[in-house]
This record gives sequence, structure tokens and C-alpha cells, in this order.
Amino acid sequence: MSKLIKITKLINYNLNSKKKRVGIIFGGKSAEHEISLLSARNVIEAIDKSKYEVVLIGIDKTGKWYLNEDSKFLLNESDPSKIKLEHSEEELALIPGDYGKQMISLNSNKSIGNIDVAFPILHGTFGEDGTVQGLLKLSDIPFVGADVLGSAVGMDKDVMKRLLRDSGVKIPNFLVFNKFSYGKTTPEEIIKKLGLPLFLKPANMGSSVGISKAHNKEEFIKAVEEAFKFDSKIIIEENINGREIECSVLGNEEPIASLPGEVHPTHEFYDYEAKYMDENGATFEIPAKLDNEIVEKIRYAACESFKVLCCEGMARVDFFLTDDNEIYVNEINTIPGFTKISMYPKMWEATGIPYNELISRLIELAIERFERDKKIKTSFF
Repeated sequence: MSKLIKITKLINYNLNSKKKRVGIIFGGKSAEHEISLLSARNVIEAIDKSKYEVVLIGIDKTGKWYLNEDSKFLLNESDPSKIKLEHSEEELALIPGDYGKQMISLNSNKSIGNIDVAFPILHGTFGEDGTVQGLLKLSDIPFVGADVLGSAVGMDKDVMKRLLRDSGVKIPNFLVFNKFSYGKTTPEEIIKKLGLPLFLKPANMGSSVGISKAHNKEEFIKAVEEAFKFDSKIIIEENINGREIECSVLGNEEPIASLPGEVHPTHEFYDYEAKYMDENGATFEIPAKLDNEIVEKIRYAACESFKVLCCEGMARVDFFLTDDNEIYVNEINTIPGFTKISMYPKMWEATGIPYNELISRLIELAIERFERDKKIKTSFF
């Protein structure tokens, strides 16, 4: 099929179809690129094709956008360690401006029509941090998930934790350093304040990329070096001995929370390898075996954290639950994993919302927010 015929078919289909065109955006420049590909594959398989026309927009590791075909957009898709985005011949640009010309083929300089709503599945930086959300908002395109502010806050663990702490949410004690401020202290001073073991994390990264657990000074020094590879700001956090509990949140101004689930890592902690590379890296208990009172406290804390951090659409909130039933919020994830084994959709399934219905609800929430925000005045005239 020639490019011109392909473009014409897309435009005609968009004009004649009553289906909403959903642009699924995946890949990206983040260190979590491969996880995004896995999540996208599952969303594409599960989305209700009777309601939605799917447009696949793949972003490679250099930041180029491509129009992909659903039959062949991934290479080595059965192996998470080798999965890659298959480059198509159709490069795209998203153009803010007149409706009808949002997406332009760079090959032909012709419009390939609009998308009615975007579904970013871009884990990590350059996608989950408000960057793509800002572009979509500027382009007047509804999008699934948190808005610009909620995305940025949810990505930056330093800002996230300070907002949660100042709102009264219980979190682990932590310190924040950039390379300049870290040079003015010593490992001994930090260890004295927070104790051992410690967790060291890049401030802006997900999927446990760059995270280490340090049991002594030597491991601490190596962990600092590792964390600084992925961000210019790092978090050093006290260890909380407790069960790892997660809870999914769905909604805009009145969010609801799923039944919680529990992660049982077989590694020392739930690191990147345990999450994605090792089939036996963790077991999951959904719903978690908890007293009803604790379940409701966790669900309430999940919704409150979601609102404090200015989130909308979706998020997964991660907790530690100690032996004496103290609940600590670890972090929030505004674009949680959507693979077949990911906790976010699994917890909603256990709560009564199947995967395909969950996707539809998220799309509806995106459109609902867009219509709400259209009523806000942006000019005096």
C-alpha cells in the first residue's frame, strides 16, 4: 500500500467512523522504554475495538515519533530483555493548532487526521513527568492519566514526598542531595541520621531503575554513584520493615480505590530484575490478606495521596505496612505498568473492573476532564 493511499484511508476512516480514535503513545526516551512496549502491547490487545479505532504512535529512544501498524510494531516481544520498537517508514509530528491537522506525516507533509484522545503509556522521564502531557494539552487533545502538574509531582520523589509529609501522610524519613550538596556531607553523617540499611534512589525514575539497598558504608558509596547515573538529584531513605502493599486509584475529582494487593519479592527488594526479568522475582497476592479495617485505611490513604499530589485519571499508590499496622506511603506511580502481570489492572480485576472495561473508563475520564477544562476562561475577551 502506498503512503498516499494509506494516509487517505486513515483520513476517510476518521471522517466516516463513529468510533473514537485513540492514539496509544508508547516507547520513549526513558530507561523504562522496554517496559512501555510491553504495557502498550497488552493495552492494544485488550482495548474494545468495537468502540475505539486504535492509532499506534511509537517513540524511539532518540525521541522520533512513528505511525506504527499493530501487526508488526515490536521485535522480540516474547523476551523482555530483547524487546524493541520496530521502526516504521512513517515518521510523525504532532502539531498544535487547527483541528484536523494535529498529526502530520513528515514523509509526505500531509495530515493523517486527528486523534480524539491520547493514551500515553510512557513510563518514566520524557513521558510520565508532564512533558508529553504538556504537549498534548497545548495541542488540545484529551489524554489519559494525570495532568501536567500531577505528572511532574508524581515523577519527582523529592517533591512528592515533601507534599505528602506536609499534608500529614506518613512516609519514611528521607534526605535529598544533588552532587553539590552531597559533596558537603559524608556517608557517616547520613548513616547516623537515617540508620542502616538505606535505600538510595534517583529522584526522577521509576521501575526501580537505579535503586540500591545499602547495608554498609561501602555499599552506600557504590549506591550513590549508581543513583547519580540516572538523575542529578537523589533520595536517600530509611528502611521500613514491613509488607509491600499496593493499591490502584481511578477517577478525577472523586477517585475510588481498588482492593489492595501484596507483593512478595523473592529478591531482597522488588528491584527491576524482580519486576521484569526474573519470572520468579516475586509472587502477588490479590487481594492482600488484610483485616477489613486495614483494607479501608489503605484505600482511604491511597485516595488522599492521589488528591494531595494533584493526580487524575489513574495511579498506583505503594505502601509499607509494619507489624504493628502502621501504614507508610512509599510513592505514587501515575502511569503504572499495564502488562498482563502488572498490579494496577490486576487489582481492579479483583475489585470487579475487568481489563477492557478499565481501559474504557480511563478514556472516558480523559474526555470528561477535557470537557470540564474547556469551560474554564482563558481570556478576558
